Amino acid sequence: MRTFHSLEEIQSLLNTGKFSCLELINHYITIIKNYESLNAFVEVFHDEARQRAVLIDKKISQGKAGKLAGLVIGVKDLICVSSHHVQAASSVLENFTSEYSATVIDRLLEEDAVIIGRLNCDEFGMGSSSENSCYGPVHNGIDPTRVAGGSSGGSAVAVQMDMCLASLGTDTGGSVRQPASFCGVVGLKPTYSRISRYGLIAYASSFDTIGILSKSIDVNARILEAIAGHDPLDSSSSSIPVDAYNASGNILPNTSFCYDNEVLKSEGLDVEVKECFTRQLENLQKKGYRLEGIKFPYNKYVLPTYYLLTMAEASSNLSRYDGVRYGYREPGYGNLLEMYERTRTNGFGPEVKRRLMLGTFVLSAGYYDAYYSKAQKVRRLIKEHVDEIFSTYDYILSPTTPGPAFNLGIQRKNPVEMYLEDLFTVQSSLAGIPSISVPMGKNRDGLPLGLQISANMFKENALYYAGKMLMNLN
Repeated sequence: MRTFHSLEEIQSLLNTGKFSCLELINHYITIIKNYESLNAFVEVFHDEARQRAVLIDKKISQGKAGKLAGLVIGVKDLICVSSHHVQAASSVLENFTSEYSATVIDRLLEEDAVIIGRLNCDEFGMGSSSENSCYGPVHNGIDPTRVAGGSSGGSAVAVQMDMCLASLGTDTGGSVRQPASFCGVVGLKPTYSRISRYGLIAYASSFDTIGILSKSIDVNARILEAIAGHDPLDSSSSSIPVDAYNASGNILPNTSFCYDNEVLKSEGLDVEVKECFTRQLENLQKKGYRLEGIKFPYNKYVLPTYYLLTMAEASSNLSRYDGVRYGYREPGYGNLLEMYERTRTNGFGPEVKRRLMLGTFVLSAGYYDAYYSKAQKVRRLIKEHVDEIFSTYDYILSPTTPGPAFNLGIQRKNPVEMYLEDLFTVQSSLAGIPSISVPMGKNRDGLPLGLQISANMFKENALYYAGKMLMNLN
């Protein structure tokens, strides 16, 4: 059976009896087995997926199949699937089984998608390389000596190597877009509140979004249409009606693009990324679109603001992992406080502990106003300026990442260096706007490079139109 990138093609072949949904599932399970060494999947739902495939084949024969019949999708190990383990790639949730499914899972199943398994990631979504995992690192399928990106590295590699047609990841500050760039696939971070977070293990609640990875923009759009929309179980989900998402529209000739002039001057920007991004800008100009460089006055505050706020929120959210109610409990403790301390010390990995300690510090008495409160004010300024940009331009462009996928196991003297991987992605997260990463070419070593496109709130369809057009310019 050949590789598929189009859900329409799969559904056409299923409807005409060229193969069955059960055969399709077995096809993907075989590919997953072949690429076990990449460590993308942490659990494959062999039996359950096959059982659902049989039911979907029956629905297809009766003409009653849902809109996503034939979609085989993997989910990041931060999203709850009923009666399955969900561990957030952390020892602190060892052997925890979810009693319910996330809203996004229920909505996928209602449309007859098949969940094929759980995907590896950075612990609690904290990381940019998918190396901070109790399951071990994820390897990039193009070059297994390199990282897959993070934190949704398993989600990106699974799509990259055709282990599933699409996957769900999570994006707090770039965790869908960055691995999408490193793996040469499409990665969407929707508007904050567009997709319900019910059933998503929280990292930073005012930033967390569930995102979609795929090779095709069309597949991405169909999944978003199925899972987006208000959810009474998530009070932060938006009640704005869901568009009929598709990628068949065209952007108008008077469409305007902008980019931050400082991006091209950034010291951390890889030379080949800069060359590739510059070519994209030149191609847009040749097509006659309005394109202008702008100045963003809060650049130096973007990363510090993001990390101060997310670490503070993580400190609060992860306080529940104490060994009392569920998950791992360290044995051999003498009293309650000792049990808390030992459980959290041995249950969490180094990166999570680093962020929790910093987050607790900025929330502590005497430092709350100096750090957390001030960061919230800067976040508001960033959001207001982004709104001002969209009063003049339709899209903001940037490279998705400063460079291509880097080598696994790099020992960094300063852990803050890794945070610079989010340099171009966190602005969208602070402003709550949607962004998409699409492939924009490869470097001389054949490693993928990504282009990030951002639009105003709830303009996901506009992102799909622009993404498709810009991919075709390569």
